[in-house]
Amino acid sequence: MSDESTPAHRYTAEVANSIESRWQRYWEENGTFHAPNPVGPLAGDVPEDKLFVQDMFPYPSGAGLHVGHPLGFIGTDVFARYHRMTGRNVLHTMGFDAFGLPAEQYAVQTGQHPRKTTEDNIQRYLSQIRKLGLGHDERRRIATTDLTYYRWTQWIFLQIYNAWFDERVNKARPIADLEAEYAGGERATPDGRAWSALSRVEQRKVIDSHRLVYQSDAPVNWCPGLGTVVANEEVTPDGRSDRGNFPVFRKNLRQWMMRITAYADRLVDDLDTLDWPEKVKTMQRNWIGRSAGAHIRFPVGDDAIEVFTTRPDTVFGATYMVLAPEHPLVDRITAAEWPAGVDERWTGGAATPAEAIAAYRLAASRKSELDRQENKDKTGVFVGTFALNPANDKEIPVFIADYVLMGYGTGAIMAVPGQDQRDWDFAREFGLPIVRTVAPTEGFDGEAFTGEGPAINSEFLDGMDVAEAKKTIIEWLERHGHGEGRLQYKLRDWLFARQRYWGEPFPIVYDEDGLPHPLPDSMLPVELPEVDDYSPRTFDPDDADTEPSPPLSRAADWIEVDLDLGDGMKRYRRDANVMPQWAGSCWYQLRYVDPTDTERFCEPENERYWLGPRPEEHGPNDPGGVDLYIGGIEHAVLHLLYSRFWQKVLYDLGHLSGPEPYRKLFNQGYIQAYAYTDERGVYVPAEEVSEEDGKFFWQGKEVRQEYGKMGKSLKNVVTPDEMCERYGADTFRFYEMAMGPMEVSRPWATKDVVGAQRFLQRMWRNVIDETTGEARFSEEVPDESTLRALHKAIDGVHADYAAMRFNTAGAKLIELNNHVTKTYAGKPVPRSVLEPMVLMLAPLCPHVAEELWRALGNEESLAHGPFPRADERYLVEDTVEYPIQVNGKVRARVTVSATATQNEVRAAALAEEKITALTGGDEPRKVIVVPGRLVNVVL
Repeated sequence: MSDESTPAHRYTAEVANSIESRWQRYWEENGTFHAPNPVGPLAGDVPEDKLFVQDMFPYPSGAGLHVGHPLGFIGTDVFARYHRMTGRNVLHTMGFDAFGLPAEQYAVQTGQHPRKTTEDNIQRYLSQIRKLGLGHDERRRIATTDLTYYRWTQWIFLQIYNAWFDERVNKARPIADLEAEYAGGERATPDGRAWSALSRVEQRKVIDSHRLVYQSDAPVNWCPGLGTVVANEEVTPDGRSDRGNFPVFRKNLRQWMMRITAYADRLVDDLDTLDWPEKVKTMQRNWIGRSAGAHIRFPVGDDAIEVFTTRPDTVFGATYMVLAPEHPLVDRITAAEWPAGVDERWTGGAATPAEAIAAYRLAASRKSELDRQENKDKTGVFVGTFALNPANDKEIPVFIADYVLMGYGTGAIMAVPGQDQRDWDFAREFGLPIVRTVAPTEGFDGEAFTGEGPAINSEFLDGMDVAEAKKTIIEWLERHGHGEGRLQYKLRDWLFARQRYWGEPFPIVYDEDGLPHPLPDSMLPVELPEVDDYSPRTFDPDDADTEPSPPLSRAADWIEVDLDLGDGMKRYRRDANVMPQWAGSCWYQLRYVDPTDTERFCEPENERYWLGPRPEEHGPNDPGGVDLYIGGIEHAVLHLLYSRFWQKVLYDLGHLSGPEPYRKLFNQGYIQAYAYTDERGVYVPAEEVSEEDGKFFWQGKEVRQEYGKMGKSLKNVVTPDEMCERYGADTFRFYEMAMGPMEVSRPWATKDVVGAQRFLQRMWRNVIDETTGEARFSEEVPDESTLRALHKAIDGVHADYAAMRFNTAGAKLIELNNHVTKTYAGKPVPRSVLEPMVLMLAPLCPHVAEELWRALGNEESLAHGPFPRADERYLVEDTVEYPIQVNGKVRARVTVSATATQNEVRAAALAEEKITALTGGDEPRKVIVVPGRLVNVVL
């Protein structure tokens, strides 16, 4: 805050706010950050050298931002501004992932349309980020809820729906090609009949079974008390909804699915072409979970249980089978009665196998997948039937147990308790035999042995190592028709439907036979109708047999529709589900390229320019995509995997020039904060806490400090609005970037922001007279030391900005400004020094840099450069300073000529006064000179 003693033209928060609002208006009025396209409404002169920088889609929350949110946004802005100043055509904008549950929940509570809430939140969000001076091309801003946007989300859905994956060429092809193959006899029908002999419905079912979008009875988390399906992450470990605490049941519902599994190999293999953090690549590889093994069939009467195992060499140790409770084979193989002498532990206390299974299924449906996987208590029931182990023809009992999940593998396992701890625990619980098939290492005294060793108890495999035993048993299984070697994946097809209102409607209608029909382009978009009630129908929380009734199902005038789809006017029914929130964020980089195009989702020439592969620049395997994509690691798997899948399908169909959406990925860290609790454990306002002698006090009482996330409930939220008001946006930007490396999380400390403000005030004083407000500089030639300091800083800051080391770039600017301040000590500084300093400051602190640039006599904005270039002459050091270690500790330093020989460095070090005192003038035992680095003296 200023007072009477503050010079009239000091760089205060008030001055900063005035400058910032003025330059933000200037940038907007002059289209400073508009990036031209090669063609179309946004066309202009485009240089070949371009850069596409993208932030991960934010959700416009009504709570607004705290200071942790803009970290990545400011980082991308600094990066984009730097490259814009070097002459590159930079595309940088921001949109909003605006469909989703929070706005819908608010609508249910208030009766206010989600669109109103969403648009209000977007305006609140924009008012905050605009204060930060982010250099966005506002013409390209989008929201997934815009009709002009989700019209193309629906169009992309139809491209995927109208495609199939041809394994022969390992790519997607139009569904019309598949129909032609069947009609022409090139492809046999499933039952061998001629294509023309199949009815219309039969033909449709064959074709639909190949589509990349299909309908299936998929296991979901059904919550009758909420009236909706919930995600795994929304289910508590005890099988209840985290919202409302209602029971959640696993049940099969007919849902839209996307066949992402068809792309499993490409999604794994193409990771090698991406400039992504290895941690993220590993997470994606683990999620896809490609593993080699074998499918093995265990006969059960007229049926067979098929399992996938990565350890087929242990098949001789399979002493029982386990099916997931939901497995479709369970009902077919369940015995009518218990076999004679059945172990009571196997029956669950039920009179018949059917009763035992029904009771167990109900109990399992109330558990979350996480709880089923991690629960140490092994439960299950016998189905009353035995399977045949094909390796040794032994009968083994078949159980159902909740630790086997239908969504993983085949939903069935061969249980080998000697080599798997979960199987061991189950076998002990139910009194089942345990046979080791791998010899444990010497000294092993555990239970299940999961390591490698020679095969034992395995007939013709005995003595073989694991690799040889695997190869041998797979050949044996294939030769005898009991199985075959396979690659298996943990990746499941994408459940692509939600029983909600606030989402993209499906561009699909159903005929009287229940067959889905895609709508033609001319009927897009399918717009969300107005409804009176945004909540799904809820049911008795304990009634697992209920079915979802989404809000759209009650919009009768919208659901039932008369359309002519090419064979006359007919009555159809729309889909009452909506797409998941992931849909809109799968492709937004493509719409940023062409946000105003009404004829196509993205003009090919513009897409190739901004996103196409550039092998001459990035190497022969460049997959194309956004040049820099930055966001939190929490989206490392699902969002990135789904986006890559959509990109690959559109690429296969010829709509895009490259197979990957994001060439380079960067995960920023997080800003965290200290919080404080009193003796009651109640949080107190963090800003009112003071520190004394390492202890913390609030209103005179000691409080406890803890460290974690920022949040209103913890009373430690600091907003960017508050920081901008107290210090100015540039000070806030500089502080956030100076706190540490972009990829590292760090604690927020408001008291430290003043350090960034003082730096800018010193920089300001080197250009502006605080008393008169006039610019003050000279036209003198700088002295040699200043030129060296200047060009060393230019060289270092260039490298730091390019590598996103914004904290060290800021440190170099502080160091240079300190040198200039000390050297000129109140005298006018040469313009030839000030101008490059201001230009280097601009990416971090653009408003004050523009103001100082103008004060130095420049008429044009510096947003497009020029960024200064270092003069190599001043980067060559004339002298080198050597630290001198004596017995491992630095005792002195000596400066010598950069061309000094090792003997000259040695002599200078030994002649240094402090070293002479330590050696007493005697010759040391050893002197080691490390050229350019140090001298080590051993006494």
